[in-house]
Formats: sequence, structure tokens, C-alpha cells
Amino acid sequence: MAVWKYTIEVNGMMCGMCGVHINDAVRKAFPVKKVTSSRGKKQTVVLSETELDTAALAETIRGTGYEVGEIQKEPYTKKGLFG
Repeated sequence: MAVWKYTIEVNGMMCGMCGVHINDAVRKAFPVKKVTSSRGKKQTVVLSETELDTAALAETIRGTGYEVGEIQKEPYTKKGLFG
């Protein structure tokens, strides 16, 4: 089964709780496998087994009060021990 990785540029996160708010909003809006946000990297990474509507994804994050920049979508392959 294919897994898609979305890397979303997010500006305005000030603390760890900011990332938690974004992660919760994304989890509620989409059927994702995993979502993580990094204030230091200014990005949110979403893993999903279904393709997501990037406009809706951006709108969901904007709805939590943060600025959304570029969204990159790519097939995700789990890196193994030797990958």
C-alpha cells in the first residue's frame, strides 16, 4: 500500500503546544497515519495512506492560526536498517 508524505511549511509556531494544536486539527480533519510538527524546522509532516487535498490541508492549518507556505507531496518509503 502506498503511503504519501506531505511536508508543509508552517510559520508562526512559538512553542511545542503550537505543534500539538496543528497535529490535532489535521488528525480530526483527515485519515492520517502520522502527523508531526517542528517549530525549529517550521514544518508539519503528514503521512497518509490516501492522497490528501493539499488546499484543504493548508486551510485546516490556517484555521489554527498559522501561516502555511509551500506543501511538498512525495511517495513515502520507510527507511529500513540499510535504507
